[in-house]
Amino acid sequence: MSAQLSQNLLLTVPLAPLAGAIVAGFFGKTVGRRGSHMVTILGVLIAFILSAMTLYSVAVDGARFNATVYEWMMLGGLKMEVGFLVDGLTAMMMVVVTFVSLMVHIYTIGYMEEDDGYQRFFSYISLFTFSMLMLVMSNNMLQLFFGWEAVGLVSYLLIGFWYKKPTAIFANMKAFLVNRVGDFGFILGIGLLVAFGGSLNYTETFAKSELLSQMVFPGTDWALLTVACICLFIGAMGKSAQFPLHVWLPDSMEGPTPISALIHAATMVTAGIFMVARFSPLFELSDTALNFVMVIGAITALFMGFLGIIQNDIKRVVAYSTLSQLGYMTVALGASAYSVAVFHLMTHAFFKALLFLGAGSVIIGMHHDQDIRNMGGLRKYMPITWITSLLGSLALIGTPLFSGFYSKDSIIEAVHASTLPAAGFAYFAVIAGVFVTAFYSFRMYFLVFHGKENFHHKPFPGEHDHHHDDGHAHTPHESPWVVTAPLVLLAIPSVVIGFMTIQPMLYGEFFKDAIFVNLHAHPAMEELAQGFHGAAAMALHGLQTLPFWLALAGVVTAYVFYMVAPSIPATLAKVLRPLIIVLENKYFMDWFNENVLARLARAIGVGLWKGGDAGLIDGLIINGSAKTVGGIAGLVRRVQTGYLYWYALVMILGVMGLMTWQLWPYIKPQFSALFGL
Repeated sequence: MSAQLSQNLLLTVPLAPLAGAIVAGFFGKTVGRRGSHMVTILGVLIAFILSAMTLYSVAVDGARFNATVYEWMMLGGLKMEVGFLVDGLTAMMMVVVTFVSLMVHIYTIGYMEEDDGYQRFFSYISLFTFSMLMLVMSNNMLQLFFGWEAVGLVSYLLIGFWYKKPTAIFANMKAFLVNRVGDFGFILGIGLLVAFGGSLNYTETFAKSELLSQMVFPGTDWALLTVACICLFIGAMGKSAQFPLHVWLPDSMEGPTPISALIHAATMVTAGIFMVARFSPLFELSDTALNFVMVIGAITALFMGFLGIIQNDIKRVVAYSTLSQLGYMTVALGASAYSVAVFHLMTHAFFKALLFLGAGSVIIGMHHDQDIRNMGGLRKYMPITWITSLLGSLALIGTPLFSGFYSKDSIIEAVHASTLPAAGFAYFAVIAGVFVTAFYSFRMYFLVFHGKENFHHKPFPGEHDHHHDDGHAHTPHESPWVVTAPLVLLAIPSVVIGFMTIQPMLYGEFFKDAIFVNLHAHPAMEELAQGFHGAAAMALHGLQTLPFWLALAGVVTAYVFYMVAPSIPATLAKVLRPLIIVLENKYFMDWFNENVLARLARAIGVGLWKGGDAGLIDGLIINGSAKTVGGIAGLVRRVQTGYLYWYALVMILGVMGLMTWQLWPYIKPQFSALFGL
């Protein structure tokens, strides 16, 4: 029998960061800057320690928890509750969320040191941690939706943290609106499952999966489960920034760098991946939904990687890398390799948070200049940032023995083994994406840390830059320990976590009761298991595979283009100018959204306002009924003269009319005869 987890300890995990957020948010001026970061870091530290203990109990002792913590209400037979479901999937997510959040909290002490909103920022990131924990620990769709919307709200607050910057306000509104589109699909999917499954609880809904798979969507011949799963995935497309709902994530780089690491690399954007993995018992019953998931993921993985090639803002390069890697995870979900997708989610969380925080360290050293063309040669000025960024980049491109290799290579193999129709295109996308990822990652690495030192006299000065005769005015420097310590602590799992955990997570029983795969219909994971002979053997074999040579080719190409012969990319940019214009305009999707969809939405809104609200409701129903009553009242008013003789005449005429009506049956024959009718 499995060991049981303590409900009180589990409650403490999300409530500790919430308490820190409340103290820093409401009493920040009282406790001061030091008090604010101390209380929020303590809250997240407690959550991390308890999460690590939970993961140990789940992995070693087989502990599980699935129960109601608080029953909110009963509507008929529908139970609305706060409850926790803790298994391998949840426990792993709890540790990832709290560890990355803890690193970001410590890092923020140095990064936001001079910011006036210091206490407010700590309150927000601690509140985000609470929201994300409520999402991943939920055992029902109501709590899932609460956490889903809460992380979206806090993301809105953090992206627009510098609310006096017009670009930040535009970015957070864009993120909010795009996520609303995805969330509309998400709530429709939940609504369908509740309407036909009769429960908000995961376990109860999954138990009815076979019954749901036999139903059709009312009024059509579409499978109900296919419609529900696609609607749920539309929610994931918004939250996990999948094409075409990806447009918000690059602009979200307007927020401070720590939130880029916390929200847009390691946690919030992975909520969609987590949700699809959690709902694997339903997705497994719809090949149509899985094909849809795989195609969307493949488009995102490849085409968002292309955009990373032409970016010059250091944070935007990493942002497009995030989009591409989220596409890889989504492709794995479509191939029914849910455990591989979640495995890549975990490894990616560490090395992508490392890259974002490394980029932030570079920005600090460069006096908040983010253009990689103004950098170069930073290796000798920022040695810790350099080596940790190199380790993160090697993990990202899938270098054998690094964590990213084990998860990324497993995704490619799973797609290759998939029997779904979309697998051919998806395999091409993820294979081509290997070269693209290596190229833009090491383009950034070489331009930042090697080559000519451009920071003395910036060739691309920003609007706030000022040229100084003194070269030391822009001489970089290594960041303080509160910035570099999280880099070192994130670099360690970026190197070793894949080697240590691939066997239990992919081929053991770590996810045995959390993820369901129909191996007969979708044999990808079974084929991977047959070819796996240990982490060391996989790394050795990886040196002989196509992905490794493509990654190496990407690194070598980047070195030649930007270190040996920088005239080559300049010449290619002129020759391929039409393609560059398309990439610089991000496939014109922002233009389409702002000039077509936004105008169409505005036209519909104005039409509904003037035609529906002003014309029909106000004009006809409200004002029209008032005018009708007024007209009738005006006529009646004319009859009410106040003269006695007038009322006597009306009474006599009324009596005569009444008598005529009553006697008409008797008078009609004589009347007809008299007038010859």
